[in-house]
Amino acid sequence: MNMKTYKFKISALLMVVALMITGCTSTFDEVNTDPDNPKEEIVPATNTLAYCLRYSSDNMFDEWFDLNESCGFSGQIAKWMYTDEGYYSFRPTVNTASWNVCYYTVSNLQAVIDKSEVGSNMWAAATIFQCQIFQVISDRWGNIPYSNALKLASGVTKPTYDKQSAIYPDLLKRLKAAVEALGTKSDKLGAGDILLNGDITAWKKYGNSLRLRIAARIANVDPNDAKSTFEEVLGNPSKYPVLASNNDNVFFQWNSEYPEPYADYYQTRPNEYGVSKLMVETLSGTNDPRLSVYAKPTANYTNGVSGAAQYAGYQNGLEATAAVAAYSGIGTRFMSDNSLTGFSPWMRSCETYFAIAYAASKGWNVGMTQQAAYEKAVTLSIQENGGSASDASTFLANGGKYDGTQAQLFTQWWVSVFKNGMEAWSLFRMSGYPSGNAIAPDSYFPGHNTPPMCYGYPDTERNLNKENCAPEAAAESDYFWGKQMWWDKRTGLK
Repeated sequence: MNMKTYKFKISALLMVVALMITGCTSTFDEVNTDPDNPKEEIVPATNTLAYCLRYSSDNMFDEWFDLNESCGFSGQIAKWMYTDEGYYSFRPTVNTASWNVCYYTVSNLQAVIDKSEVGSNMWAAATIFQCQIFQVISDRWGNIPYSNALKLASGVTKPTYDKQSAIYPDLLKRLKAAVEALGTKSDKLGAGDILLNGDITAWKKYGNSLRLRIAARIANVDPNDAKSTFEEVLGNPSKYPVLASNNDNVFFQWNSEYPEPYADYYQTRPNEYGVSKLMVETLSGTNDPRLSVYAKPTANYTNGVSGAAQYAGYQNGLEATAAVAAYSGIGTRFMSDNSLTGFSPWMRSCETYFAIAYAASKGWNVGMTQQAAYEKAVTLSIQENGGSASDASTFLANGGKYDGTQAQLFTQWWVSVFKNGMEAWSLFRMSGYPSGNAIAPDSYFPGHNTPPMCYGYPDTERNLNKENCAPEAAAESDYFWGKQMWWDKRTGLK
């Protein structure tokens, strides 16, 4: 696996967020300070940044936020047992907890932004990562509290909801300001940058590729903002560098002290998740070399059945428990004893080139043809998963040969973001591809013809912010299916 690896020891670093250093003092106010609740102003910004990076990487790529639901909604992963989420019946308490994780993170990042000099590197990095989290929040729930969401200190206890049509363009503006500020000040990000190790250029690449992701998301509904973003970023690569190689991948790297969430869960629940029928059939149908990386051969085969390795995915949307030995588990790169030091993928370089290919398909001036960008993206994805340049060339000459269709582009894009269920689900909702991602015939929720369109709003919002939430919730088809995203232009959905 070719990517940056950042080793870290963060116990002592994060402890400052939770514990205040105490000593002798002659003032009553200082004596009376609770050491378990330090004042915000004494916690170094770098410590809070570390906390946000680790906390969100742990909670937004774990079994609840990612594996149980969005990975299944995307059609990549299927549940073998404890199948409630597998047939789209997610738990309201988990939905509330996921909402809280996201807003807790953006609130702490706002504390970093507020205490940092405007235009400083710390201000810019915290802004970029906050934009990343807000992108996920809106992708997950739709219209959300945004412009008034972090104003509790000003007395705003019931924030209004912003439309997605306002949120994504504002994220693009904030990201541009952040990447342009990086490097203009001399401050260091410090030991708390446990994502990109204080590398300012890496943060620029991350911010610019995130701009392209968001621009691609809105390309069909706000083409002016999308087109101008693509052409500005790609027209000035020295000013706006992007993630261009697997060495640039924005992966939160785990270690033996802090294990990767997928693999950690696997230690006690090895038979809960498998690769989906759709994923296995998509990869096997094109002789994709990533099949043996994403999926394990079935236990029936590995227990002595002769012949070529056998792969079988489980159908999404089934209520029944799977016969585990007959289906393919998730590959050892992602779920095994050896993957405890694995990664959580915030963004991959291959995503940059899939986005460029998409923009090129619209005739925008992005400096590459659709075919060149597509082939670059596929090559990067195969190499990220341990394949060689020769493996990629063979695939591109055969099962993955460029055909210029949106179906191929989005299917390969979807394949490439394995282990990021939110992004895979969003790509499917943007395009409807891969087209086989439909609810199972015996779905627990009859009358629907597509996996959930977004999450319903959590009970806390419905009860505590009902004045603002109720109009949004009224548009939901039901609590579990949510409502169609602003940028989701598919028709005939229910």
